[in-house]
Amino acid sequence: MNNANIIEIAKNAKNAFLKTMNLNVEEKNKALLQIAKEIEQNKDKIFEANKKDLAQAQIMLEEGKINKATFNRLKINENKINDLITGLNDLAKLDDPVNQIIWQKELDNDLILKKISTPIGVIGVIFEARPDCFIQIASLIIKSGNCAILKGGREANNTNELFYELTQSALKKVNFPLNAINLVFSREDIKNMLSLDEYINLIIPRGSNELVKFIKENTKIPVLGHASGICHIYIDDSAKYENALKIIIDAKTQYPSACNAVETLLINKNWEFIENLKEDLIKNNIKIIENPDSYAFEYGDTVLAIKIVNDIDEAINHINKYGSNHTDSILSENNENIEKFMNFVDSACVFSNCSTRFSDGFRFGFGAEVGISTNKTHARGPVGLKGLTIYKYKLYGKNQIVTPYANGEKSFHHKFI
Repeated sequence: MNNANIIEIAKNAKNAFLKTMNLNVEEKNKALLQIAKEIEQNKDKIFEANKKDLAQAQIMLEEGKINKATFNRLKINENKINDLITGLNDLAKLDDPVNQIIWQKELDNDLILKKISTPIGVIGVIFEARPDCFIQIASLIIKSGNCAILKGGREANNTNELFYELTQSALKKVNFPLNAINLVFSREDIKNMLSLDEYINLIIPRGSNELVKFIKENTKIPVLGHASGICHIYIDDSAKYENALKIIIDAKTQYPSACNAVETLLINKNWEFIENLKEDLIKNNIKIIENPDSYAFEYGDTVLAIKIVNDIDEAINHINKYGSNHTDSILSENNENIEKFMNFVDSACVFSNCSTRFSDGFRFGFGAEVGISTNKTHARGPVGLKGLTIYKYKLYGKNQIVTPYANGEKSFHHKFI
């Protein structure tokens, strides 16, 4: 366990960043592939650590300290291990997101301005429940040239600690800066982390509405994330029944506790299959709630709120009022309505004729994700590699000075090249 003082950890991470920000892609990929090997070779240890967490979490569940959704996110099985290994290998195949030319412009003859992607710096990531997040986050941090201080939920301490040890072992074997990836454990560490704006450049919370709200209210550091996942599906009057049923069942039951699972179903009053749909959803073990006390609620379970709306405009207004700007989908055969929905719903991800569960960094081809952002800043939606970069401007000149431009002797021609 890393018992170092959080200030010392942050200082070391900042120093490590001065190295990681300029590592070449081969060095970063080597680290990712070595982590994949460590996970493959230590699967049994991972399962044992996870069993300890599950046993403790079962007690917490019975005592009401965590909910069922949180408990379900904890389990690491063979499929999740395989997904982690596949994700690491796939991430190693992606292009380097750093030092890419976003654009370049000739300000004047022999005066070239380039906008270049660069890592953000030290990123504090606070996540709950899912221990596989540790590897997903650490891998994205490594590939993007950043450094990280991670704080997982106490319900996953044993698994998180082992993942941290395996990551450190891998980084050591390939001579990668060890302080690039750090793990802290206590709530006091969270409080202290939020005050370290001198060393930490960005905070990314992954967890409950309460967690995100607490973080935003208690730090000067920029925060990137989402407070909740209140996702909607709107069924237009032209939607085909079998397609709609298939998509809704997937969006609600494939992983009910995920932040991109559908929570509210809006149905056009003129759709002829409303009662059929209700019956079939119940047959698929989905509990239906009509006219709930609040539509601004994330169930995280096989529970689905249903509201009948007059038209697409009412659906859009409902989503923009009660949604969390996360992911919303329209099911329709009417292209005009599809485009209207896509343009007027103010969410990070807006879909047509597909499940909300596609809102995911891995499925978008981003090499997994460090989180999903509903912010309107440099990154929105699933935050993958590019979302973990910012940019700098590099100006290449040949001994020019500003004076002749200021007094009108010379002028800029600002030409993209």
